[in-house]
Amino acid sequence: MPQGQPSSVPDDGLTTRQRRNRPLTIVHTGIGKGKSTAAFGLALRAWNQGWPIGVFQFVKSAKWKVGEERALRVLGDSGEGGTVAWHKMGEGWSWVQRDIADSEEAAREGWEQVKRDLAAETYQLYVLDEFAYPMHWGWVDTDEVIQVLNDRPGTQHVIITGRNAPEKLVEAADLVTDMSKVKHPMDAGQKGQRGIEW
Repeated sequence: MPQGQPSSVPDDGLTTRQRRNRPLTIVHTGIGKGKSTAAFGLALRAWNQGWPIGVFQFVKSAKWKVGEERALRVLGDSGEGGTVAWHKMGEGWSWVQRDIADSEEAAREGWEQVKRDLAAETYQLYVLDEFAYPMHWGWVDTDEVIQVLNDRPGTQHVIITGRNAPEKLVEAADLVTDMSKVKHPMDAGQKGQRGIEW
């Protein structure tokens, strides 16, 4: 495909500008590393455009110090690009936490907040980090998520990350990347590193 040229132009009655400015639903899924990192890379582009950004962290424990959070908060407070709001859904969920019931409720409450913000057009870009998990586990209804995203007003872009994104979501999304793993240091017994994993 030539740079900047679509492989085909749909007969949808829209102008090139109208088609270009449509809101996107983006999904980063798969077992490979980099789903959230890629989403935060898009958030950097959105910040540079002056867009208000809402990050909703659904699974990672609220106690974790995520490197992207500090960087985006500093940028959001700089007065130069867009604003950045960071929402941690309750205590989050970590791989060692045992109280799943509280995590399920926090995920549902987080989704309700996202719905309110979408209706109010609070942000131009939403990063729903690890949101594929609550749908995969049945905590949040995938059909409802798709309907809400299809009906959202304005030109709000939404990125959903996480393994096991439901097939219905993948089909409904505009842009889907499946991160595959070829090799990872953890396969050789090496634990996560500062600056690489967080």
